Amino acid sequence: MSLTSCRRMEAIFSAAFAICFILTTAVHGDSLTVLQAPEFVSFQKGDWPVSGEKIPDLVALTMGFSVQEDLSWPGLQAGPLFQRPRANVLVVVRGADSLALPQSVASYPLENPVPFTMDSVAETVHSLFAEDTPVVLQLAPSEERLYMLGKANAVFEDLPVTLQQIRARLSQDGSVLASLPLNSLSRNAEADLLFLSEVQVLHDITALLQRHRHLAKDHSPDLYSLELSGLEELSRLYGQDSPQYRDAAAILASVLQKFGEDVYGLYGNSAVVEVVTVKTFEAPLTRKSRSILQSRQATNTGSPYNLAYKYNFQYAVVFNIVLWLMIGLALAVIAIAYNLWNMDPGYDSIIYRMTNQKIRMD
Repeated sequence: MSLTSCRRMEAIFSAAFAICFILTTAVHGDSLTVLQAPEFVSFQKGDWPVSGEKIPDLVALTMGFSVQEDLSWPGLQAGPLFQRPRANVLVVVRGADSLALPQSVASYPLENPVPFTMDSVAETVHSLFAEDTPVVLQLAPSEERLYMLGKANAVFEDLPVTLQQIRARLSQDGSVLASLPLNSLSRNAEADLLFLSEVQVLHDITALLQRHRHLAKDHSPDLYSLELSGLEELSRLYGQDSPQYRDAAAILASVLQKFGEDVYGLYGNSAVVEVVTVKTFEAPLTRKSRSILQSRQATNTGSPYNLAYKYNFQYAVVFNIVLWLMIGLALAVIAIAYNLWNMDPGYDSIIYRMTNQKIRMD
């Protein structure tokens, strides 16, 4: 083979490798996958990227709430005005750019994977349905962070949160260790136990929901936000090409699929289940945590200077409603009082009239 032919073959292989790399990077990457959604929440299939900072707004729109800024994203169409899902479950998987989920409604690429929180959506749910005490659960087992409001305080109070509690749960009867094919995963390694503990938490959440089915039948929507970082620890320890990582990714994909189907069925096919896969966040993820023993009264613990809360975009609406209602009531009271004061009893009131002015005497 001549030198020219060798160079041509080298150029062809280089071009083919570049094309394969481009196709791989286009297919694989951070993504937002909708596992389950009712018919009235219309997700359109397409390759429309969604920004990581807009995911809370997307969750709010699926639940029928308004957002501060319009979300110009064609993946979600407007649904019926008087029909909303009973629950929204968002699972964030760190350390994986994609998961081989068997079935899904739609999947979209995720761009700008910045840290985000569901605190704004949780505040909206709690403020609009405070009397119904909806379930608001935000949980990150790897960082032992738990935030609960409403009926979640009574239902999920026994949910294991710390790693020590979850490891003790793994050794009890009915744990996932008896039913999962561990393959290359070990029960003694720290990173493996962290991953298995997150799988156990998913199993316990569905078990508690099956035990308390009345939560899915009330009129208030529920919010679940879960963050899983077990795959990230396995990737750091073993690498993404290791059998431990591949086995864990396969287990998590099947567990998430079953978790979404179970939650969807428990809420009467009226729940939205999303899975966000993020390889790495561009900044450290921090969230406000709250103890389950803390009082339900809101406190501004973030500022040591006893400052007021941040401006709420609904303040102007509430202020105008209260202001004009009070003005209208005040004007009505003044008008009624004036008319009563100037009323002539002998002319206007039937009380002081007599049908016969002369008294009949027999």
